Amino acid sequence: MYACLEVVDTGTGIPSESLDHIFEPFYTTKSEGYGVGLGLSTVYGIMERHHGSVQVESQVGKGTTFTLKLPVEERNHENQPA
Repeated sequence: MYACLEVVDTGTGIPSESLDHIFEPFYTTKSEGYGVGLGLSTVYGIMERHHGSVQVESQVGKGTTFTLKLPVEERNHENQPA
C-alpha cells in the first residue's frame, strides 16, 4: 500500500531533453543566480531512502505533474504494526 501525492502545475513544462536530467544534483535550466539545481535531486534522494518513488510527466506549454509514492505500513485495529 502506498500514500500518493501529486503536484501539478500549468507552467511552461519541461523539455524532453531535460527530463532525463532533472533529478541530477546541480542540474538546472535556470539562469545563473536563480537556483542551484538541488531541489529535485533532494526529493529523489528522500523518496529512495524511504523506499518510495517519484515520477514526472511533462508537456511543453501545458505543465508538469510529479507523482510521489511512499509505502504505508499497515496496522491492525489496535494501532500496532501488522
